[in-house]
Amino acid sequence: MLYWLTALSDGGDFWNLFRYITFRAGGAFLTALIFGFLFGKPLINVLRRKQGKGQPIRDDGPEAHLSKAGTPTMGGLLIVGALVTSTLVWARWDNPYVWMVLFVTLSYAAIGFADDYAKVSKQNTKGVSSKMRLALGVLIAVLASFWAGLHHPADLQNQLAMPVFKDTLINLGLFYIPFAVIVIVGAANAVNLTDGLDGLAIMPAMIAASTLGVIAYAVGRVDFTEYLDVHYVPGTGEIFIFTSALFGAGLGFLWYNAPPAAVFMGDTGSLALGGALGAIAVATKHELVLAIVGGLFVVEALSVIIQVLYYKRTGKRVFLMAPIHHHYEKKGWAEPTIVIRFWIISLILAMIGLATLKVR
Repeated sequence: MLYWLTALSDGGDFWNLFRYITFRAGGAFLTALIFGFLFGKPLINVLRRKQGKGQPIRDDGPEAHLSKAGTPTMGGLLIVGALVTSTLVWARWDNPYVWMVLFVTLSYAAIGFADDYAKVSKQNTKGVSSKMRLALGVLIAVLASFWAGLHHPADLQNQLAMPVFKDTLINLGLFYIPFAVIVIVGAANAVNLTDGLDGLAIMPAMIAASTLGVIAYAVGRVDFTEYLDVHYVPGTGEIFIFTSALFGAGLGFLWYNAPPAAVFMGDTGSLALGGALGAIAVATKHELVLAIVGGLFVVEALSVIIQVLYYKRTGKRVFLMAPIHHHYEKKGWAEPTIVIRFWIISLILAMIGLATLKVR
């Protein structure tokens, strides 16, 4: 919205700053961060009054989690509120990719909110049926994938870009939409599975989003794409403003979610963040890089899949408990140890993901 202030510029004054994505990205970060600090405590107080007993705790989970009973959930409202508000203030409203990512974020947040509300109101861990969540998630992802495809350059439509092998494009044809849907839905559910310890999901999501934001900025500039030898996707640079807002919103939330958490993000936050990551990857044609940058989420999801399939086949478990962060809890690792080590892994994977931009 503030981009419109450039109409007041003569080309060399203060108002000209609003033309620059980097300036507006900094503004988006600060706006989201301040939003989190201002509204975090009041929101938590409201959630605590409305929810009473807070988020239900699984009886079969780690014993240490029983002490978290009564902690309110739906803290994702703070993240999404700060993220959307800041993006609308600082991003250009004529950019289709920004609206596509916002659409996915808000839609998945709505699914998560319905699930969280069902859990809290009924005081059980079931919530909305998994089939309903999946069906709605797929529908949203289909719409977003078509949306992105309509605005991709003609030579990139239905194409899968390969990291490292810069000149390689794989034409998926009619299979591109299903592939993009898997990316978005898979990312949303992977982040959701990772959200099991205080602060565990939010920081890796912030790291992954920041990395994808840098990539979005790079592939949205023709001079950068020529130097880096990556595919040019005009317009994606504005996504950097969204990811900067996400980082600020994440920090604001982490202030209250740091151990011991005063609030959980719930499915409202985890599905929204994961869906956003998947949507950004599809928009920038870096779907495979997301698997690297968000490798921690991939491992968390795979640990659940492996556990379920192996148990159904043999009646035995591969992990002491899935997702894998619970496995390490069962092995005696302290919760902060798991969280911080997983953060470190996320940072390493982010650096690897960024390195794919320059490898020739």
